[in-house]
Amino acid sequence: MGNINIGVIGYGYWGPNLVRNFAEIPGAQVTKVSDFKPELLAKVQARYPSIQVTTDCQDIFKDPNIDAVIIATPVSTHFNLALAALQAGKHVLVEKPMTASSEQARRLIEEAEKRNLVLMVDHTFVYTGAVRKMHDLIVNNQLGDIYYYDSVRVNLGLFQHDVNVIWDLAVHDLSIMNYVLPSQPYAVSATGISHVPGEPENIAYLTCFFESNLIAHFHVNWLAPVKVRRTLIGGSQRMIVYDDLEPSEKVKIYDKGITVNGNSESMYEMLIGYRTGDMWSPKLDMTEALRTEGLHFIDCINQGKRPITDGEAGLQTVKILEAATQSIKQRGQLIELNLAEVAA
Repeated sequence: MGNINIGVIGYGYWGPNLVRNFAEIPGAQVTKVSDFKPELLAKVQARYPSIQVTTDCQDIFKDPNIDAVIIATPVSTHFNLALAALQAGKHVLVEKPMTASSEQARRLIEEAEKRNLVLMVDHTFVYTGAVRKMHDLIVNNQLGDIYYYDSVRVNLGLFQHDVNVIWDLAVHDLSIMNYVLPSQPYAVSATGISHVPGEPENIAYLTCFFESNLIAHFHVNWLAPVKVRRTLIGGSQRMIVYDDLEPSEKVKIYDKGITVNGNSESMYEMLIGYRTGDMWSPKLDMTEALRTEGLHFIDCINQGKRPITDGEAGLQTVKILEAATQSIKQRGQLIELNLAEVAA
């Protein structure tokens, strides 16, 4: 098969990483980059002389030689750009979150299916060796019944003006949760607050409730004095600590837990035993996540396969973000999700 020719829209914060990876991936070729800032396009030309640049993204949509479009722009622009790309017959990889609303996400899914095009969401963490290892451990029942998923993602900045801290930071952890856990939440509760007048919430706490005896909690914060990227997953047999800031041993598995003995009908006869075993850190694939993701995107285009982080995965994450935003406005009220739609 020939190279998949790619056009990239947006060369700001994340765009350079996308262009670099796709420029190096076998079977792919970045042929054109669009951004409305000429100074950013000058950087593209300096590093990649063979790539054409334009301040008008329509040049990418109208180019018959471009097979796929990568969108790395603010979330408020995702829907219109992705829809235009799909309607132009291009496969699409769109940065997270997929869209600003679940209605927009459903529309993109319908358009991609109607035109038999690949629609993929840049949930980058799903393609890390650490997250894929956790997924495999849970799928192979190495943790037993999953009791909880607890995540902390905090740092000082970067403050966003168009989305709150949940849409900016929790989107990562929600995409990881949706990938590694065997079920989807049925309801969401969230609280948050803004310390900058007129700006979105900069601190938030989000809880997802499942029909099984499982709960997930997320703490996100733009006002923390330190950077923390840590997730705990507790199971009946083993537990996982995932620290993305660890240079090598990002995933640690603990053979720890409790055992309940005695007559459960009487708390006086119930005995809680504590089990402490070994801790080990599995070897992880250290390939850059964006490269793994890029190879997967190209393979899905060539083979007509459904991506791991497809439009449905993007929709599920956006639905939780929407519900969390609604819950914050209602001071933490429980907001139910449409499980029937997720199952479909």
